[in-house]
Amino acid sequence: MPILIFSVAPLLQGIYLGFTDYELGNSVTTFVWFDNFRFLLTDYLFWQSFRIGAIWTVLVTVGEVVLGFILASLLNARLPGQTLARVLVLAPWAIPPVIKGLMWRLIYHPEAGLLNTTLQQLGVLSQPVNWLNSFVWALPAVILVGIWSSLPTTTIVLLAGLQSIPQELREAAAIDGAASRAQFRNVTLPLMKPVLISISALQFMWNFNSFGLVFVLTEGGPSGSTRLPMLFAYEEAFQFGNLAYASALGTAMTLVVGIVLVLYLRSQYSSDGGA
Repeated sequence: MPILIFSVAPLLQGIYLGFTDYELGNSVTTFVWFDNFRFLLTDYLFWQSFRIGAIWTVLVTVGEVVLGFILASLLNARLPGQTLARVLVLAPWAIPPVIKGLMWRLIYHPEAGLLNTTLQQLGVLSQPVNWLNSFVWALPAVILVGIWSSLPTTTIVLLAGLQSIPQELREAAAIDGAASRAQFRNVTLPLMKPVLISISALQFMWNFNSFGLVFVLTEGGPSGSTRLPMLFAYEEAFQFGNLAYASALGTAMTLVVGIVLVLYLRSQYSSDGGA
């Protein structure tokens, strides 16, 4: 019952509003059928935000999975200081998104930020760069923060997957003369494939729906260069009062996430040997 009240009901209400002309403060609502969705298909700003969202989602997901796999492999190698390393890897996970955003805004600060100060001291920069207000650097800057923010969850999941691989398989491969690279290609990677697919699909869905971190960092600027789809929907709803159009945007994004979820479930079903 709580799931029905707090999850399904708001979802259905949002879908319904997408078929109306409801505006903030307007008590009269008319059913307009697919008008909002037809406008969405021709809305340049929506497709711009969708393109930016796709770039953000793919690069953050790929970055965190690749780096997470490397970190998980290092943590699984039983190197000295492993306990401390695990604590440091988990540190970003314990920080609320708003605090993460504020912290990185300070790091990216053009005058007093740690990044500019360090790069200038190393001679990499001759003058400060306004990272979060640059058309060139704003999106790469928030993508870097996105990877750092999501890395702990991915690393821990992949580490659990690596630790579930029986050591006997690696030992058998080593006895057969397989080098470390061959062991990774023929033993580790095939057994880790279901875990990699799972965490990639889940992170893709979470990253596509990102809002808080990027909102704190740039609020979608400069001039929409970091405006993710969720930020675009937020602006339409609460800055311009177009709740009906924002609901249509939300429905479209839910559809995208649903497609990814179906593909993920199909891959899982296939890997389990289903017909």
